[in-house]
Order: sequence, then structure tokens, then C-alpha cells
Amino acid sequence: MRERLNLNIMFGKRELRPYRTGGLRPRSYNVLLFAAAAAIAWFAGCAIAPDWLAPYPPTEMSSDSLMQPPSWAHPFGTDYFGRDVLSLVVYGSRDSLFIGVASILIGGLAGGAIGAISGYIGGLTDAVFMRAVDVLMTIPGVLLALAVASALGPSLFNMAAAVSLGTIPGFARLMRGQTLGIKNRPYIVASRSVGVTRFGIYWKHVLPNSLSPLVVMATLGIGGSILTGSGLSFLGLGVLKEIPDWGELLSQGRSYLTVAWWICTFPGLAIALLVLSVNVIGDWLRDRLDPRRRGEAN
Repeated sequence: MRERLNLNIMFGKRELRPYRTGGLRPRSYNVLLFAAAAAIAWFAGCAIAPDWLAPYPPTEMSSDSLMQPPSWAHPFGTDYFGRDVLSLVVYGSRDSLFIGVASILIGGLAGGAIGAISGYIGGLTDAVFMRAVDVLMTIPGVLLALAVASALGPSLFNMAAAVSLGTIPGFARLMRGQTLGIKNRPYIVASRSVGVTRFGIYWKHVLPNSLSPLVVMATLGIGGSILTGSGLSFLGLGVLKEIPDWGELLSQGRSYLTVAWWICTFPGLAIALLVLSVNVIGDWLRDRLDPRRRGEAN
């Protein structure tokens, strides 16, 4: 008992409590959070205004600088056409980010609507919708995206739609669970007793209280969607354009890995950095939007 009291006096109770954000100290986690936000802002800037951030035009070729290693003139080196790899990474971020964000928007809206209708109406509607979701969950997301992208043909929207199909079951089950947990609470019963319509109850009470987990899941899912979209491009199912996206850059540079490692290394690092940054922000949002986790992290 005396030893426990001495430890509390020496370190304080606040320092002995476990920190929920990955075991990191609060100051270290704040630095990581700032770095993740800066990285996301950089990639967003690359997608919105690549002309301002790229040092060279992405299609500019130079026969005098074929497969040059990283240098001051070309920080990421050049490829087999003499193009600047940094400029290619900057311009390629637009398609990769579009696929990641658009697929989550499509999957979140479709899955959220299915889960909301299924959980709120219940009965036969719930059984039919959830069995369809269960069937969709039996197919691996990457395999489903591969099949749909092959059938629809190469285009950015088709790739986003193909990737979004694998995200629908997760959003649907999450939204259904949230709706089931909220629709029978006392304030919902009270609203129903005073004559509020079912649509009004859902729009004013059920939906606002169900969105926080959906936002967190969407944020965490962007990284996986970017990886899936890059994988489709790597396999040759992406859009064949003059300016390739990150997956296509990896596919083009793999043949030169032993002689020009920088061609595919830096696009791969860009994918890894973006996915890691999005996951860090998603973890922070989960701590902030969940009252139980927020209370434990303080």
C-alpha cells in the first residue's frame, strides 16, 4: 500500500493511465498527427494544383537524362524517357486520390442507405438486405473490384465504382447496427408518442446520432481504397493516359528495379505515406468522436 502511494506521488495518477492512441506519449502523437495532416495537405495540393508544385511538365522528355539517379536537378531521378519522376508523382496523385475518395463516397452512401433502411424498417426488408450484404461479403474486395473493373472497362469512374463495391458491406452493417441501437431509445419513443412521423424521427434523431462512426470508417477506408485502386492500375486495369497514376508508375518501373530503383520506389513511398497519414487522421477522429475513447485519452 505504501509503495503504491509513493508511485502515485512520484508519477501522478494521470501518467500511470494507459494512453489509447497507439501507446505513444501525447507529445509524440501530436507531432505524428501534425505530420500526417501536413502530408495529406501536400497530396491534396498536388491533386488540385499540380502545375504549381511539379518542377517540370510531366510529359517533358530529355534524351540527355535517361534514368538519372536522384540529384538536385531531379530530386526523384528520371525514368527511361527522361521524364522527371517527382513531376510524375505529383501529377499522378490526382487520379489516385480521386479513386480513393470517390469510391468511399459511393460505398458510404450506398452502404449507409442500405443499412439505415434495413435497421430502421426491420422485418422482411432487413432480412433481404442483410442476406444480400452477406453474399457480397463472401467475395474478397480486391477480387470483386478486379472482376468489375475488367467488365466495365478502363475509366476513372468505373475504377471508383469497382472499388466501392467492396466497401458497401462494411458501411451497411455499421449503419444498421447504429440504427438498431438508437431507434428504441427513450427519447425516440417519446418523440413517437407525441406524433412525430417515422421519417421525421429518423431525419432529426436517428441519422445525426449515427453518422460519427460512419465518418470515422470512411476516413479509415480511404487508404484501403487507394491501395486497391493502385493495385488495379498496377495490373493494367487502370486508365491508359499520357500521365500515369501511382499504380501505373509502379508497373512501369518494376522492370527497371535493378538498374533504376527510384522509378518505382518513390511512387510506392508516396502510396505508403498517404495511406499511413489517412489512417493516423482516422484514428484521431475515432478518439474525438467516440465519447468513451475521448474520456480515456484525456
